[in-house]
Amino acid sequence: MKVGDRVSVLDDIISGRILAVEGDSVTMETKDGFNMTFSRGELVVESEDLSEEELITKDISEIISEKKVKMSRSSARVKPKERSRPPMVVDLHIEKLVNHYKRMSNYEILTLQTDTAERQLNFAISKKIQRVVFVHGVGEGVLKAELEYLFRRYDDKLKYYEADAREYGRGATEVYIFQNNA
Repeated sequence: MKVGDRVSVLDDIISGRILAVEGDSVTMETKDGFNMTFSRGELVVESEDLSEEELITKDISEIISEKKVKMSRSSARVKPKERSRPPMVVDLHIEKLVNHYKRMSNYEILTLQTDTAERQLNFAISKKIQRVVFVHGVGEGVLKAELEYLFRRYDDKLKYYEADAREYGRGATEVYIFQNNA
């Protein structure tokens, strides 16, 4: 695996391009613009030049046996500290969202930030991501107030609270999304 390769996550519907490879850790940018980190064993490189005949030549029993071998490997134990770490962080600072923002009005900036937050929140709900941290900064509190208004619209699906100040500073809100089995 190398930077720029197109990869998919095993046992999930996430794919994107590799941004960085550090030892066994691979950081990729998803099609939705998220940066996510996985171990090499959780990813598979997508070949863009396979023909339909090449894809069909594998026998189903061979595919099933490969899957069983992968499943029989013992999974790495996740430390409690890592388990509690939010899997998704959304930085809403305008310089992280667009390159050219100098000519944007405050209204346009706030609209872009809240639209991004809503889109990422809906993505997290659809992908059953349980915890999301929205980094909004301290400022005058306008964006934070807009986020709280947005979160109240999802009152039955989530709860929100100040994120860990040691990790994110005072300008972040963490959202816990209830996972319903229905």
